[in-house]
Amino acid sequence: MTGKPQATLYRMVMPDHVCPYGLKALHLLRSRGYAVDDRWLTTRAETDAFKAQHGVATTPQTFIDGVRIGGHDDLRRHFGLRVRDPKATSYAPVIALFAVTAAAALALSHAVTGAALTPQALQWFVALSMCVLAILKLRDVESFATMFLNYDLLARRWVPYGRVYPYAEALAGVLMLGEPLMHRIAIPISLFIGGIGAVSVFKAVYIDRRTLKCACVGGDSNVPLGFLSLTENLMMVGMALWMLLG
Repeated sequence: MTGKPQATLYRMVMPDHVCPYGLKALHLLRSRGYAVDDRWLTTRAETDAFKAQHGVATTPQTFIDGVRIGGHDDLRRHFGLRVRDPKATSYAPVIALFAVTAAAALALSHAVTGAALTPQALQWFVALSMCVLAILKLRDVESFATMFLNYDLLARRWVPYGRVYPYAEALAGVLMLGEPLMHRIAIPISLFIGGIGAVSVFKAVYIDRRTLKCACVGGDSNVPLGFLSLTENLMMVGMALWMLLG
């Protein structure tokens, strides 16, 4: 006897498939100090027989002190840990994106100029953010364009604009990273798409008081339309004006 609390874990381990949630459950149990009796279900027939015997629909399944706890999410709840709701709205994707592009801009600025906090770093931050946001939209242009129609004023009048927008954002972001001559194209594009976007978001959220999902990080996101969505567009407008005056 090891003196550790005991747990039994049944999980799928087949030549062509190892259940990722089984590995996560095994790690969670061990990190909580459990000695795990790790029992593999090595064939589809064996897995189906186990599920029928215990009246469960999925594996892995964890048992502690002979009591079935359930799958990976059930195990997390058992330990008082948060279980992510895939349908819940969250600003996390946009916050993570802005944090990474800000760090990249500061690193680039330090590498090129020897100082991290420079006006160039701010320009690179906005340009990189636009490029990454455009990439996320371009993963599935049709899905983005469909969600975009929920609130964008121009897209509602001219439907193809929803498919044009990601390419325009990517082009403007790339040109902002280039030499000043390229800025002559980036500035009007940024002013146009950013200005319409800002007005559209402000109207939908702060005037019409609508509760919508933002298409800013792609059509499959759960980011709520709101302050960060407005920030994306105002960043484009602000940087375009700053470059124009500069």
